Amino acid sequence: MPYRKTPAEQERLRTVRERLVDQATSVVAEVGWADASVTAVASAAGISAGSVYQHFPSKAALAVEVFRRAAGREVEVLGEVLHGDGDPVERLAHGVGVFSRRAMERRGLAYALLAAPAAPAVGAERLSFRRRYRDLFAEVIREGIEAGSLPRQDPSVTAAALTGAIGEVLVDPLAAPAEDSADALVGELTAMSLRCAGFRSDAAPH
Repeated sequence: MPYRKTPAEQERLRTVRERLVDQATSVVAEVGWADASVTAVASAAGISAGSVYQHFPSKAALAVEVFRRAAGREVEVLGEVLHGDGDPVERLAHGVGVFSRRAMERRGLAYALLAAPAAPAVGAERLSFRRRYRDLFAEVIREGIEAGSLPRQDPSVTAAALTGAIGEVLVDPLAAPAEDSADALVGELTAMSLRCAGFRSDAAPH
């Protein structure tokens, strides 16, 4: 009869795995994907390097899990804002502001998610999540068009351009030391996003 782990053992393994992912996320935020070695992560988690492989078959598999969780949380937060109540244009502006400010408050992790050199498996996840951001923006832009507050356009094209532009604008500030307030940058990004979507504050609904 094959051995079956007891509930207590399963819970212990789950706890260790969660701590491992949490510590790996912190290490990646500090040193990037390339330097987040299995040894460094294991040391941060207080386990042996060999024990890491009880939970993940490779460094790449651990990196993918870190990316999915961290990026998934950002998608979740953005979705909550964009799916909220109120005018679509206001939600779009607020969503860009929240996303940008969260990135500037967690510069190391945000840079890792957006631009830091990574293994192909992480690169594939990055592309997948860019599509998820695009789809969220496209939905609220579509609502703005239907409400008459944004001009006719292809929401998916605008959303893709918006997603790429936000990431491009953030890359250099995220890689720089956190010296100045992020308020000015967040304000500029928000205004740029509204221009990208064609919003004009003086335009009458159509």
